[in-house]
Amino acid sequence: MRVLRNAFLFIGVVMIVCGFVAVAPAGEFNKVVSIGDAGPDVAGTGVDDKETKLADYKDAKAIVLVFTCNGCPVAVAYEDRLVALQKDYAEKGVQVLAINVNATKGDTLELMKKKAESKEFNFPYIRDDSQASAKAYGATTTPHAFLLDGDRKIVYMGAIDNSKKASAVESNYMRDAIDALLAGETIEKAETRQFGCSIKWGKK
Repeated sequence: MRVLRNAFLFIGVVMIVCGFVAVAPAGEFNKVVSIGDAGPDVAGTGVDDKETKLADYKDAKAIVLVFTCNGCPVAVAYEDRLVALQKDYAEKGVQVLAINVNATKGDTLELMKKKAESKEFNFPYIRDDSQASAKAYGATTTPHAFLLDGDRKIVYMGAIDNSKKASAVESNYMRDAIDALLAGETIEKAETRQFGCSIKWGKK
């Protein structure tokens, strides 16, 4: 019995040292977070020059957090859809937040302001120079979307829908997730594979 007990103790020590204890598995298409995890906070400067974080929207029933940028053709293709999403769900207590972390000359705050004005964004467009928010969420593409519930748990993540071309959309992943969440129902497809341009990381 002593030998067996010591063996289990040794295995436990090894697991702790190797980091196997209390480490939740990441999502199928996300190496950092999984469904049910608490959504990490975000911090950045909005196109209104105000500092923005999740806590600023504590009354929202849900938050649609989208990592996007100014120039990626896929991200650009979704701009009107994000505007429509905010318009359709604003009265239901859903808040869209778009955040740009790309380290490129075309993604400065000043150029983001021009983008937001020209496209008439009806949601905050935030600049995170630190890129910390994208790393915390395991974001890899623009766009890469996350739905947070009232407790700010991640309940959906991945693509907004199934096609860059709006006329070819057959599956509205984000809208379906929002509808299920607001109805108190189970989100049938809680994770999909994100697609778009890769996030442009700064030099380490």
